[in-house]
Amino acid sequence: MRRLLELIAEDAPAEEYGALAAQARIEGAGAADLSELEQATGTALRVRRVLRQHRRRETELAALFDTAGDLAALRDLDAVLRSIVRRARMLLGTDTAYLTLRDEDAGDTYMRVTDGSVSPLFQNLRLSYGDGLGGLVAQTVRPYATPDYRTDTRFRHTGSIDEGVLDEGLVGILGVPLLLGGRRGGGASPAGSGGDVIGVLFAADRTPRPFSPDEVALLCSLAAHAAIAIDTTKAITELAEAGAVIREHAAAMQRAEEAHDRLTDLVLRGGDLSEVAAAVAGLLDGAITIHDPEGRTLAAVGRRGDFEGPVPPPAALVKHAADSHAAARAVFRDGRWTCAVLAGQELLGSLVLYGRGRLDDSDRRLFERAGVVTALLLLLSRSVAETENRVRGELISDLLTAPGRDPAGLVVRGRRLGVDLGRPCLLLVAETAADCRDKLPSAAGQYLFGSDGISAEQSGTVVILLPHGGILPGEAARSAAGQLTHLVGAPVTVAAGGPAAGPRAIADAHAEALRCLRALRSLGRIGDGASAVELGFLGVLLGNDRNVDSFVTATLGPLLDYDARRGTELVRTLSAYFACGGILTRTKDELHLHVNTVVQRLDRIQALLGPDWNDPERALELQLALRLHLLSGTKGN
Repeated sequence: MRRLLELIAEDAPAEEYGALAAQARIEGAGAADLSELEQATGTALRVRRVLRQHRRRETELAALFDTAGDLAALRDLDAVLRSIVRRARMLLGTDTAYLTLRDEDAGDTYMRVTDGSVSPLFQNLRLSYGDGLGGLVAQTVRPYATPDYRTDTRFRHTGSIDEGVLDEGLVGILGVPLLLGGRRGGGASPAGSGGDVIGVLFAADRTPRPFSPDEVALLCSLAAHAAIAIDTTKAITELAEAGAVIREHAAAMQRAEEAHDRLTDLVLRGGDLSEVAAAVAGLLDGAITIHDPEGRTLAAVGRRGDFEGPVPPPAALVKHAADSHAAARAVFRDGRWTCAVLAGQELLGSLVLYGRGRLDDSDRRLFERAGVVTALLLLLSRSVAETENRVRGELISDLLTAPGRDPAGLVVRGRRLGVDLGRPCLLLVAETAADCRDKLPSAAGQYLFGSDGISAEQSGTVVILLPHGGILPGEAARSAAGQLTHLVGAPVTVAAGGPAAGPRAIADAHAEALRCLRALRSLGRIGDGASAVELGFLGVLLGNDRNVDSFVTATLGPLLDYDARRGTELVRTLSAYFACGGILTRTKDELHLHVNTVVQRLDRIQALLGPDWNDPERALELQLALRLHLLSGTKGN
């Protein structure tokens, strides 16, 4: 009996227990003693079996605890899965163990981890859903074991799977499902028990082998741990991605808040368009241009290299702004982002971003918000301009109706409003059809926006006073007619007078422009522009108010002034020259002068009137002015 206890303590093999009874027979033990010894030996073997089961359970529990510890300290999913597969092979005592997972993108399953495998073909197997023993496990959501894989007909065999299993030499195989969201206990789960099968954990031998229920339960427990590891990793990944999205959103919100504060500050402190363009260029890391509805540039900020490619023509800018207006958001066209600047449905202009091929949602919203701020600035600027223009309109009214009442006071008032009446100015008079007349003052304000000009309503017309700037009066009139016609949506006729400096001269230029306007109307040139100088004597002939003195002064003024200052007779010489048909010999006889003196006087006339004085059209105007000068009763030379 003592020896039996020693064998139990030593965990001796079962053969040594039977050797005790054989030894007792040899030594001549009686039948009663042998019977008692055999009973004791049977009891000892049962105790040995129970102890071995307890030890196995302890080993399994220790392995499960170790696996749980691995899960608690999860850092690397592959390392945890390798540990689980290794423990499965060790605890079940199989030649190999492996784990397959579902590939949602490829629509099949693949070998994720193997332990004890020697075949590269087997290690790289990919299985279609439903194929092989793993397919049966996944479809039924329950464990399956086969003592001999090659002869088992319960599942669908395929050439690629059988080839890989044969290359590995596997025969007895046990597979259990990896479940997410369903039952993970050890033991069989009925088909359709709920849960999503994400893979299969296998243990396999290279010889035929049955698997006990305890082994199935153990492998199911390890599979549950593997599923938890995968689920935890997925949750951690999703949390990390969600955290990244939240951080990105928070950063975008902070950036948007900073941009809003910066742009709002610009508006509140009266910033201009260049400052807005600079702020937006800095926020979006690109170059910015701001344009009016006709595509003209109002502001541009950015490095030279930021403006890639040719500068878009105004027509393209206008089209891109219209596209943005129609889409109600910023659009990408020709390598540039364009945002329409709107006030309600009115297009005030456009904002163009260069150097950014892609804008995420936050940057795109920031760019569109900058368009709103730009619209606000443009509206404020327009409102200020219209208010100033009303004040300036009072100046124009006083200037045209009573220029001689207080000339010095008018000049001072003009300077306070930023208009220098002492410098040459062009005076434009614009008119349109009666049903569109109420639109003309506002259109004139838009036309003058950003310039130093002023405008005011006057007797059904709009008077515009512009700095001369070297542009010819007729060209200025035609340019204004085209732009005002576009803004009003109906033909606008514009006549130009001047250039003139000083209140009295500006009033005379206004009268001159009115005569030109009436002449344009008489000629049927509605929607056109011209100057009094261009129309010449036609303005006198066709104007309702035939101001002869103004025409004579405008045509012969340089000669009259020269004769008055020097006591010469250039006007008389010119009159005699035309009267004699331009023949020098007859002219000298008419004037009783030497021919060289006549030539010298004609050279002086050319210097004063310009080289075209003798051209047919100009000569006709000069002859008419000479005749009117004679008939008007003004004493000539």
